[in-house]
Amino acid sequence: MSSPHLSHSAVPTCQEYKLKIAGYSYLRAMRFAVEQINNSSTLLPGVSLGYEMVDVCYFTNSIHPILYFLANNHSVVQLHNNYTHFQPRVLAVIGPDSSPAAVIVAHVLSLFLIPQISYRATTNELDNRERFPSAFRAISSMEQQIVAMLLLLKEFQWNWINVLYSDDDYGRQNLKLLWARATGICVALQDVIPVPRSSQLLSLALQGKIQATVSKVIHSTAKVVIVLSLELTLPFFFQEAVRQNVTDLVWIAAEAWAIEPSLYNITDLWRVGTILGVATKEFSIPGFDDFRVSLAEGANGQARDPTMCNQACDQCLGAARDADLTMRAQGERIDFNVYSSVYIVAHALHRLLGCNAIGCHKRVVYPWQLVPEVKRVDFSLLDKRITLRGKGDTPNSFEIIQWKWDQPNNPFQKIASYSTKDQKLLFLTQNISWHTPDNTVPISVCSQKCQPGQQRKPISVSSCCFECIDCEAGTFLNNNDLYSCQPCPDDQWSRAGSQECYPRLVKYLEWQAGTTVVLLLFSVLGLVATLVTSVTFAIHSHTPVVKSAGGRMCFLMLASLIIGFVNIPMYIGIPTEFKCMCRQTVFSLCFTVCISCFTVRSFQIISIFKMAAWLPKAYSYWMKYNGQYIFITVIIALKVTITVTNVIIHPPAPVLLALEDDPAIVALQCNKSYKLALVMNSSLDMFLSILCFYCSYMGKELPKNYNEAKYITLCMTCYFVSWISMFLVMSMYRGVLVTICDAMGVVINLLGISIGYFGPKCYLIFFHPERNTAAYFQTAIQSYTMRQD
Repeated sequence: MSSPHLSHSAVPTCQEYKLKIAGYSYLRAMRFAVEQINNSSTLLPGVSLGYEMVDVCYFTNSIHPILYFLANNHSVVQLHNNYTHFQPRVLAVIGPDSSPAAVIVAHVLSLFLIPQISYRATTNELDNRERFPSAFRAISSMEQQIVAMLLLLKEFQWNWINVLYSDDDYGRQNLKLLWARATGICVALQDVIPVPRSSQLLSLALQGKIQATVSKVIHSTAKVVIVLSLELTLPFFFQEAVRQNVTDLVWIAAEAWAIEPSLYNITDLWRVGTILGVATKEFSIPGFDDFRVSLAEGANGQARDPTMCNQACDQCLGAARDADLTMRAQGERIDFNVYSSVYIVAHALHRLLGCNAIGCHKRVVYPWQLVPEVKRVDFSLLDKRITLRGKGDTPNSFEIIQWKWDQPNNPFQKIASYSTKDQKLLFLTQNISWHTPDNTVPISVCSQKCQPGQQRKPISVSSCCFECIDCEAGTFLNNNDLYSCQPCPDDQWSRAGSQECYPRLVKYLEWQAGTTVVLLLFSVLGLVATLVTSVTFAIHSHTPVVKSAGGRMCFLMLASLIIGFVNIPMYIGIPTEFKCMCRQTVFSLCFTVCISCFTVRSFQIISIFKMAAWLPKAYSYWMKYNGQYIFITVIIALKVTITVTNVIIHPPAPVLLALEDDPAIVALQCNKSYKLALVMNSSLDMFLSILCFYCSYMGKELPKNYNEAKYITLCMTCYFVSWISMFLVMSMYRGVLVTICDAMGVVINLLGISIGYFGPKCYLIFFHPERNTAAYFQTAIQSYTMRQD
């Protein structure tokens, strides 16, 4: 089947499958593909493709051409109940070249299931298979364009930007995707660029809005401007930007105007700064450069018949030559999309007609039959895989270009490529021409990046605007939260402005410390002395000295003293829960036993010499029911109750306490509320000590052998002094000193009882045995009685 001869208004005179391309700008690529396919003996052998083109006037004249394509040869669109056998003027439509126009056309063509392949519309609306079952794209989606822009911002660390968008679906959809995808990006200015609705001339109101928008850009602190707009309104916008002397900005262009020659040619546009853009990836189509010029020439360089001009170039033969340099400057970007769109339809027809090397099965083809075949196309074209599977758009990737003002033959220079599959930018050159002095990368941030160890303090609603404050000592900056410094763990510390904590120096009463040696030495001496006293008292238990000292109660006191001395090592070394429990309970219980014995012993002596005469009946009950042991038992039970309660309220567990004078050092102690625990434990002891002191004072005039006032006073003085000293130290200091004072207080109190009370008794037993007789004690009693008379 030969190729038809088309004139300006002619209708093909032979059987053909027509393609429609909306917009004459890329006719040459479409025609180049059609002629390649028609001259091929493998793709559609015996079948010729024809085409018609119309101007949709950007997007204001989209419906009229569509109705023309739906009409039959008599320009009539017939109404049918069933359009299965409906044959419109065309089999498929390629275009239009703008997103708004493509959506308008898709609404109509989808009703008739006529395949539509858009080569430049990036709108995501065409991804909706339910609304547009026959709409496809030969270009990546709008979403991928936004991802490429955000990667560009991230590459140069621009997080403070202006966003301008056109007042149409294209601008609003891009803006919505930008907000959905943007992370870590803040907008200093967001404004709309008005779009003329009916003519190329802007009304005075729209001009005023553009002037106001440009003024806002000038006064904005952001130095990067993203322009999400079609190219229609931008000539007026950039002319106004030049007029208002906008300079030193970085402009990021959407794909719709990234390689627009009419904008590039605006006088003095270079003054606005650096213009980068997201453009469709450039592909080289072999032979296309020569074919572009040959469209306007016939054989031997002669011009074609003017009557054939409508399918070559906007009714003007010379325009093809004039536009050639401009088209070469743009690169074969959209041209390849048009080129591949024609091949997509051809491959779909190849499958539908069952073509082979011999030929195709010629039959009537309806547009709806072609739709499923278009969906299944999967072929290689110029070493690039072309497929519409998935969302219905080819994986054509984008690239980042820069406008070069000093290279008119190559004004749109590629600086980076973008992979839609990996969503990464690969910069091909670092030689980017910036508008800044020394060609440094422009800075567009609301606040400079904080130094390590500094937290961000917001100074506005925008997360990108902040001031930097050093983290305080004892805190660090976690990279997961840049707005607050985190406290270091208890066992770690940090200096001001740190990003991490380091282990603190943990201090406790070590075994090798000099203080420890002294404590152990005195505790061992006290233990030995107490053991010797115990043996001595056991041997001389029947003697008056032992009996006057308390008799069997002495062994209860001595046992408590031994336990107390054995407990001293619990204050040394690394505290554990067991050691802390012993510290908080053992000495307190032992000392309470001793004090209760002292108290009851003093009371009992007073009772013998005074109470027996004053209250004989009470004394008889006291002696009959062993009042001294009942008293001791009650006191011990009460002490155990206080101790258990104290343990529950203040659990004895090792804690780390920072030292105020050096926070890098922590003391390992047994209780955070050790002072309160000490007060609770000592409350009963303090009461018994006062009572014991009082009873001892009352017995100061008793016989010398029974007068324990000075010995008990010595013991009580040791207790009071150690307790007050301990309380003062704990109030003023923290750390190992508290542990040392606590242990020293225990040793002093134990020694005070062991030596101060039992020492004189042992002295009498060993060095004055003559005083350790019943006769001697009886003489002392008689002497006391005579004095009282």
